[in-house]
Amino acid sequence: QVQLVESGGGLVQAGGSLRLSCAASGRTFSIYIMGWFRQAPGKEREFVSVISRGGGSTYYADSVKGRFTISRDNAKNTVYLQMNSLKPEDTAVYYCAAKAGVVVPTTPDQFNYWGQGTQVTVSS
Repeated sequence: QVQLVESGGGLVQAGGSLRLSCAASGRTFSIYIMGWFRQAPGKEREFVSVISRGGGSTYYADSVKGRFTISRDNAKNTVYLQMNSLKPEDTAVYYCAAKAGVVVPTTPDQFNYWGQGTQVTVSS
């Protein structure tokens, strides 16, 4: 099992930047594919980005492509989401998720472990 704790959320003006972190417990972090999802009020949880176990493959939702960057540091058991050029429509609770395996998923139901989420609010 793995426990996930997100941090780095907050209030930022449109055009600003934030970096989210997700710290994982345990010594087998490198076996997990890591993803970021978000959920705005009244909406379903949606895919943001995912990174493979070694960090060599990354995928992004079209809505964040070119603005967000996912990365991981397996030595620190941490995955990051650098968010630039933020827009009010990026406002949501952001969740970190983990899945053991090889195939990289992009839907919430394929992830086994979730953090509690961190709020990101972008003002116009």
